[in-house]
This record gives sequence, C-alpha cells and structure tokens, in this order.
Amino acid sequence: MKTVIRTFFRTLRVVLGPVMLLKERLTQPAGVQRAAAAQDAVDQQCQSLALYQFSTCPFCIKVRQEMRRLSLPIEKRDAQHHAANRDALLQASGATKVPCLKITEANGQTRWLQDSTEIMAYLRERFSAPAV
Repeated sequence: MKTVIRTFFRTLRVVLGPVMLLKERLTQPAGVQRAAAAQDAVDQQCQSLALYQFSTCPFCIKVRQEMRRLSLPIEKRDAQHHAANRDALLQASGATKVPCLKITEANGQTRWLQDSTEIMAYLRERFSAPAV
C-alpha cells in the first residue's frame, strides 16, 4: 500500500510540476521600480540573503513571486536536487522544510525563517519602498 501511495504522489508531482512552473512564468508580477541608487542599496542588502527552495513547491512559488514583485535579487538554492544545499539546510535549521530564508546579519549571526508567510512579511517590511 505504501508503494502505491508513493507512486501516486510521484506521478502527481511529475504531472503538476510543469503546470505549476508554467503558471508561475505566465503570472509574473511587475517588479517595483526604484531609483538606481535605491536599487543598488537593495541589491547590496540582498547579498546577505539566500532562499532554500524546491522549484515546484507552491509555497516557494509564492515567495519567489513576492521577490519578483519587490525586485529582489535574492540567491535561490535548490534544496531538492542539490545534496549540498539540502545538507546545509538540514545542518543549520534542523529540517529540510522549504521555503527557508537564510538571513546573515551584519554582525555575522545567521537567522532562518521557515514559513512562507513569515518570509514574505519579512521581505515586505524590510524592502517595501515607495515607487519612483
């Protein structure tokens, strides 16, 4: 029975995954337009962030859409197909739950946000700015 259930969900992922990625590509939000200096500052701040994610995870898609809306060039790390990223996520956060945002503070301390709603709220709070 366990094999049947696993096969069902693998098949479901194989069928729905490309559909979800196509929907994400077709519904990309327009990014926030900032002055060049302001965008450079945002780009600099984003270098201390990394998003651990799976490409077809619906919660990861929500976070990536928010990143596009806010025009944030945050590094994306695939924790599904790259063992090194998955191991780093497991070692540091204690789980392979995605999406997970790694935040490296100026003092070198690292924080991890593991909930899509919390990640999006953090990004909005930190990077929302009036449009140009």
